[in-house]
Amino acid sequence: MKKLLLPVATGCVFMASGCSSVMSHTGEYQGYYPGSKADVRMMKSNDTSWAMTPLLVLDLPFSAVMDTLLLPMDYYNRDNTGTLDSIKASEAHNLAISHGVDIDHVPPVTTAAN
Repeated sequence: MKKLLLPVATGCVFMASGCSSVMSHTGEYQGYYPGSKADVRMMKSNDTSWAMTPLLVLDLPFSAVMDTLLLPMDYYNRDNTGTLDSIKASEAHNLAISHGVDIDHVPPVTTAAN
């Protein structure tokens, strides 16, 4: 039983590590090293409970490694507009059309890059 405990505990630590990096990369583009930044930001926050801080400290090095591995993806996505910006641009375009504006004479809608 004791021989099984160490591999299971190690596996749990590795499965639970890098969470901030994975969660940060599933949403909108947040720049480089978003998981590590999120861990540090939460550690500095007064709203973070005392029970969460040790987990963040444990997660930080694994998130840094995961963020480093995902740097090419961050570089590729740096110029992509976010979903919210795309929706706002589309709504403005549709609003211009619905109010009878000659769309051929309306300048193209540009969104701010993150």
